[in-house]
Amino acid sequence: MEVLSVASEAYPLVKTGGLADVVGALPAAVAPHGVRMTTLLPGYPAVRAVATGKPVHRWRNLLGVDAQLLKGEIAGHPLLILDAPDLFDRPGGLYGDATGQDWPDNWRRFAALSKAAADLATGAVKGLAFDLLHVHDWQAALAPAYIRFAVAATPSVVTVHNIAFQGRFGADVFPALDLPAEALSVDGVEYYGGVGFLKAGLQAASAITTVSPTYAREIRDPAFGMGLEGLIAARGAVVSGVVNGIDTEVWNPEADPALAASYGPRQLSRRARNKRALETEFSLDRDDGPLFCVVTRLTWQKGMDVLAAVIEDLVAMGGRLAVLGSGDAALEAAFHQASSRHPGRVGVRIGYDEGLSHRLQGGSDA
Repeated sequence: MEVLSVASEAYPLVKTGGLADVVGALPAAVAPHGVRMTTLLPGYPAVRAVATGKPVHRWRNLLGVDAQLLKGEIAGHPLLILDAPDLFDRPGGLYGDATGQDWPDNWRRFAALSKAAADLATGAVKGLAFDLLHVHDWQAALAPAYIRFAVAATPSVVTVHNIAFQGRFGADVFPALDLPAEALSVDGVEYYGGVGFLKAGLQAASAITTVSPTYAREIRDPAFGMGLEGLIAARGAVVSGVVNGIDTEVWNPEADPALAASYGPRQLSRRARNKRALETEFSLDRDDGPLFCVVTRLTWQKGMDVLAAVIEDLVAMGGRLAVLGSGDAALEAAFHQASSRHPGRVGVRIGYDEGLSHRLQGGSDA
């Protein structure tokens, strides 16, 4: 079976969080089951750097921009790159500028990714054919809607990694999406008077998966469904949860070059060397009290507002905290302020560092 997997990030090329880990690990995980998975990514500079050969397809007007399709490899598996410099070659992060503000044209950037994915999945690109389209989160979720309104038969799967991020935009962007007028409806891409990318994908996909059976149940509840619980419940027959695993080669403490000291189940005493190294790296006091770590996007959906509110208690009880991540400017500031109030007890790195994330998880207590 030939599967096209589409996402906005994938390890080891570009990563802001766990989505990239899953997308990067999937091709190797499904290969033993007779599945050949090709990954389609936006042409960020780090992704374009691995391109090989000449373009295999060109779009003269992909939602208002010129684009081309390049080939490459990701961890030894096939990679397709949507090379559209006007959309993806810019300073800052994958989704926003250096100040943390979302790019105002994110709707166009990821609609273009979705449209290219739909073209690939429906055989519109000569020499490339796929049996199934697998899209991840809102950035690729419009692809099943493009397929549906093209009246194409290619089946599709949407995986929801975090339902809080939905890709909601004003109705004014709809005319530029290259969808028929009837798509702006409750059964299409319309969502509370605007356009909802994730909602459109959930409506149009052949199947919906989440990151665990528990999450698949939770998002049918108004407390967790973020407004989409009704749609999830209505499509319950095709909703399932598949537990996210880890790449045991990448996350193997016995052979992880990012760690200060490798260790296994019979050498747990060596793990202490990683804790000492973290204390130095984050300028934390050296003691035997608990060291907590956080590696995540700094958003309220991740509970970071709750953590920021209890830092005083954590420190008062003898704990220390090391934080790696970026996100909401107010939360970034809150953690920086906590670090200033509690030097030696709270350390913060704004941004993302893959090696440091390994050291945090290999050396912290929780």
